[in-house]
Amino acid sequence: MSLPSSANTSKEKLILSAPGPVTCNMLDQLETRRAQQVSDNPSPHLWVLVSILGDLIMIVFAEHLAYWLRFHTFIRDYGNWSFNMEFRQYTGHMTLGTISLLMAIGWQGIYHRSILLRNRWIASKMARAVLLWTLGFLAFSLALRLEPEISRVYVALNGACALLLLLGWRYVFNHFLHTKNRLKSLQQRTLFVGWNDDAQRLWKTLQDDTAHAFELIGWVDASGWRDNTPPKEDIPFVGYIEDIQRVIARHQVDMVIVADLPRHQMVELANLCEREMIQFKLAPSVFRIFVSGLSLETIAGTPVLGINRLPLDSTLNVMAKRALDIFGALFGLMISAPMVSLFGFLVWMESKGPIFYRQRRWGMNGISFEIIKIRSMKLNAETQGAQWCVQDDPRRLRVGAFMRKWNIDEVPQFWNVLKGEMSLVGPRPERPELIADFKHEIPHYNARHKAKPGMTGWAQIKGLRGDTDLSERIKCDLWYLENWSLMLDLQIMLLTFFKRDNAY
Repeated sequence: MSLPSSANTSKEKLILSAPGPVTCNMLDQLETRRAQQVSDNPSPHLWVLVSILGDLIMIVFAEHLAYWLRFHTFIRDYGNWSFNMEFRQYTGHMTLGTISLLMAIGWQGIYHRSILLRNRWIASKMARAVLLWTLGFLAFSLALRLEPEISRVYVALNGACALLLLLGWRYVFNHFLHTKNRLKSLQQRTLFVGWNDDAQRLWKTLQDDTAHAFELIGWVDASGWRDNTPPKEDIPFVGYIEDIQRVIARHQVDMVIVADLPRHQMVELANLCEREMIQFKLAPSVFRIFVSGLSLETIAGTPVLGINRLPLDSTLNVMAKRALDIFGALFGLMISAPMVSLFGFLVWMESKGPIFYRQRRWGMNGISFEIIKIRSMKLNAETQGAQWCVQDDPRRLRVGAFMRKWNIDEVPQFWNVLKGEMSLVGPRPERPELIADFKHEIPHYNARHKAKPGMTGWAQIKGLRGDTDLSERIKCDLWYLENWSLMLDLQIMLLTFFKRDNAY
């Protein structure tokens, strides 16, 4: 793909200097096309209202289904309920439960036109809302001693039924929205202004979005390709910044994402988008990490953008993760004791000497600790200093190769987790002598130490372990810190049993 010779001319010209009559005419055409689109397709806000109504119907149905299951099936004999509860006696509880559950779901922020197509995100938020509602409603009803007394089994059944019905309804609704005509009306036609590495990554992310919430139009050159590497051939080039009004009108743009643009032109472009009712977004190139944690705060009356909010910055999230670690570590130590005994004996038989191997690693905030492993290598494995383990490493014991493949040598680290030095899931800890220079050579390397290291992690299930690309491993670690949740931790722990790429 080549650029016309005009790419480097008139770069300082203001973007509003295009010929007036032509520009106004084209923007009039844009307004006409939008009006036609609105008349041909229902407003996205209508589908938001439909989603709320559908959720309400499912919640009411779940209330009735839970009542029937609790008091009119074999479950009625469970507990101390020796009489049949009449339906009218529970209508008050059902009304309160319906209203509070719908509010809990709405509190998760799913009733917005921009996320109607993001079914997986909606499903995770719904699951969280239903879980919190179930626990909260039960605690609320017990604390106030409602009359008639509410059955705990009924509350649990209500939560389970609501979750299944809501997810099922949303799955059908999502397929309904993804039909061709409706999808077009809900997608945001997105234009990139300027190009750099951040734009490249964002383009790929939006392109790979399974929700198909964005229709990518292309990019507008704003700098004459100052970067050495131009965009790939499959990324459409649609014009120059001088012609931005024509490009917006021609392609019916809904959203502009600025990746690289001088400040004076950025202000004018923002004003243009405001006048034409186009969303204006700025890719935060200044912030290379933890973009999801960016927030706007006011300092002495001045708005300041900064990184101050990550999932594990929340005390409640830290407590929840620690509770999972303690429970998981205790359970892991109990069930792994026979395994440790067996493989410890096999190691001793093959190579007389210590069964366990202690190694200094970097932990949270750069504080070192001793990690515990079942020894998988020969006693003289590091006579020439610390080094990465490679495929078919001659230093490994025969039983050590098997243990490393199945992560059995890592099992004693449940003790590190119980002591609070590690977590079940997190960035894998590295050896100080191997990574002394990494913070200078690999961008954002030390940012991974904002959380406790883990027995397993997002990078490991992606096959990034051992002698693999450290830069990619760091990206996975940072993604984990930005997107942490208990469900993600459970998912990673489950996948650890099936993902063993580069485990040697």
